[in-house]
Amino acid sequence: MRIIGLTNSLKCLYSKMTKIIAEIGWNHQGDISLAKEMIVAASENGADFVKFQTWFEKDLKPGEWDNDGRREIYKKAQLTFEQHFELFDFSKKNNVIFFTSLFNENYVDELAQISNEYIKIPSMEAHDFDLILKSADKFKNIFISTGATYKKELINLVNLLNTIKKSKVVIFHCVSSYPTKAENINLRRIHHLKKIFSNVGYSGHYPNIHDAVMSLPFGVSHIEKHFTIDNKLPGRDNLFSILPSQLKELKIFIEEYKKMSLDHGIEMQEVETQVFQNYRGRWKND
Repeated sequence: MRIIGLTNSLKCLYSKMTKIIAEIGWNHQGDISLAKEMIVAASENGADFVKFQTWFEKDLKPGEWDNDGRREIYKKAQLTFEQHFELFDFSKKNNVIFFTSLFNENYVDELAQISNEYIKIPSMEAHDFDLILKSADKFKNIFISTGATYKKELINLVNLLNTIKKSKVVIFHCVSSYPTKAENINLRRIHHLKKIFSNVGYSGHYPNIHDAVMSLPFGVSHIEKHFTIDNKLPGRDNLFSILPSQLKELKIFIEEYKKMSLDHGIEMQEVETQVFQNYRGRWKND
């Protein structure tokens, strides 16, 4: 059964290259010039998508963030819709697809006016079926992360998605721990998700690309990693985000992995004929 599962995963690789999402998120800390630098770096080093986050501090409920300074950080890092438009256009000019994570349903319509191609539902909102349904009514593609989600909630999500016909949905394996330790990454959960969801990606918070590389044999359609141009920039997420050089390395590995996984069958390949013809049996036995 394990061999069959791996074979099916490799078949997925033959037909479609795994796409890379560089999650800039709020690593820009409200600095649009910095956000644009990150977009350029992501595009130049192999990202297919750049993802930001959409919230407005006024919608944030009271909580522990009121006492530790995070509310002010949220306020500083929030993007206006004019800035969303600006970053969307800038991304398009730099040959990378812009989209964003949405945390409540208040702004579905506004984001769909920027582009109705892609939207992300983050793990902490995967239980918000009203948000998912409203997004499905407006967007062609929905990405949903499933960190911090019980199995019974996943089953309910399956039932909900079975009612959605308009949008294509990708479910992401994710561990909602920032950063995530290697022993908690739980890549085998992807196998379980693929039993109940047709299209599964991986969203990782490990402070390197090792987890992303190891997700490839599981046949993930997309890989999402937090991205920055400097780990010393302010903000928690910048600390564990991957750098441009790591993004480039991941892109190269995905391309090479697809080549390495091509099925040439059990027979000798044509590239081996020279060795077959000239090197077999060249040593004498006494």
